[in-house]
Formats: sequence, C-alpha cells, structure tokens
Amino acid sequence: MELTFNEVTYTYSPGTPFEFRALENLSLHVPSGSYTAIIGHTGSGKSTLIQHINALLQPTSGSVKVGDFVIEAGRKNKNLRSLREKTGIVFQYPEHQLFEETVEKDIAFGPKNFGVDEEEIRERVNKALEAVQLPEDMKEKSPFDLSGGQMRRVAIAGVLAMKPKVLVLDEPTAGLDPRGQKEMMDMFYSLHESEELTTVLVTHSMEDALTYADEVVILNEGRKYMEGAPLDVFKRKEELRQVQLDIPEVLEFLEKIEKEFGVSIEYDKQPLAELAKELTSRLGRRDDYE
Repeated sequence: MELTFNEVTYTYSPGTPFEFRALENLSLHVPSGSYTAIIGHTGSGKSTLIQHINALLQPTSGSVKVGDFVIEAGRKNKNLRSLREKTGIVFQYPEHQLFEETVEKDIAFGPKNFGVDEEEIRERVNKALEAVQLPEDMKEKSPFDLSGGQMRRVAIAGVLAMKPKVLVLDEPTAGLDPRGQKEMMDMFYSLHESEELTTVLVTHSMEDALTYADEVVILNEGRKYMEGAPLDVFKRKEELRQVQLDIPEVLEFLEKIEKEFGVSIEYDKQPLAELAKELTSRLGRRDDYE
C-alpha cells in the first residue's frame, strides 16, 4: 500500500495566538512494500506527519493518498474507518494503552470493534501472538501481570491483529535496554518482510535507520530537508550537522579506520563481528574479535 503526501501543510490552532505550522508544503512518496525511516529532532514534524497516515489529523492544505484512500483539505473525507483498518500505528509506550482483563481480549478488541467474526478473531489473536513471539498459553493472563517487554509485545499484537497493510512505528523501542531494542527491531523487520508491509519508522536512532530502512527522510521545521537511500543520506555529513544530526556510529568508525590505517571497508549492513573480522584480515592480524 503506497503513501503519497502532496504539498501537505498542517497548522495547529489556526487563527489563534497559539497557531503553529507543523508541516509546510511537504511532498513525499513511500512505495508499497518499502521500509522508510523518518528522522528529525523534536518539533521537526515527525509525529504530525504520521498522524496524517490514518487521518487522525487531516491536512490544512494539500492531500494525502494511502492506497486508494484520498484525504484532502477542506473536504469531508469518507471511508476513514476502512482506512484505519488498513493502517496500524504503534505509538511510543504502546503498553500504556492496554486495558482489558486478559491478553486475548486486549488483542481481540480492535478486530471485534470492526465486526470481524469470532472464529477469524481467534485465528488473528493466535497469529499475532506468534508474530510477537509470545506463547499461546499467555492468552488468559492479565496483561498487567506481565513484564514491561511482554506488555509491549501484547500491545503490538493488538495492532497486528487488525492485519494492517501499513505499519507505522513511532519510536517503538523507547525505554528498552539495548538488547530489547535489537530484539524488537528485528521482530518488526521480520514482520515487514513476511507480511509484505509498507513500514514507516519514526526514530532518533541513525543506526536503526541505517540497518533496517530502504529510504531515509530527514525533516526539519516541518519541511523535507533530505531524502534518499540510507548510505547516500549519511554521506552528507556536513548537511546533517546543520540540523544537529550525526552519522551512525558504525559509519563514523569505518571513516576513522580509513583515515588512520588507509583501509576502506564498504558497509553493507554487516554485523559488527563481521566488520571486525574483515578489518583484522585487512590489517594482517589474527586477533579474534568475536
């Protein structure tokens, strides 16, 4: 399901002393089945942008197209219910949205609200639990008796049970330790591939953008500042610094290695252990860095 923003402007509290333009003439295309990372500092317009994808916000001017759904400024937009069935958003700390007495009921809440029949709901609950790597026997437990990481996975399962075609991730690893962050991001990438989702990741992590995304979009003050393949964007170090962004640490490390040792290693999403092996091999050393 492709996404297209066509000259979208969004203004909060127009005509009041609190008027604030969060997006300005933003045009953006996200191909169906792609994985796009949206990066920018607080206030750059990231959260406002993603809330247009399922019409939680509607443009002040311009239009947003999500698959066959068109959301235009100044028009009463129809079929928003159908649109929201196809677009799933995982907000920061999604576990705060849990409220049902059992895990099963919480995951089933969305599909039930959209009129899905009971047998189909049961199948979706089981599949969603499997997708987030939680055991089926957890269904009868209270979500509030689970660990923080398990609660987050239950909340994400609730989004997946809607069978979205577009998955929007708004800083989905906030508050997790490094290991938990990697496990969560690997899980999302696996879902992206297996379900052929169009995935939009809002993140402060340049490393996650480099590792998982096909395309990176940099926002600054509500405008599109830069976009392109991750390696192409992150080569533009000086331009990134102008908007207080740094390149991913792994690229900075490889740049230093080239300057100090004259060894150039092309980054192609290799694990650090593999990069270390290649480096020691190039330097003619036999140290084991694993």
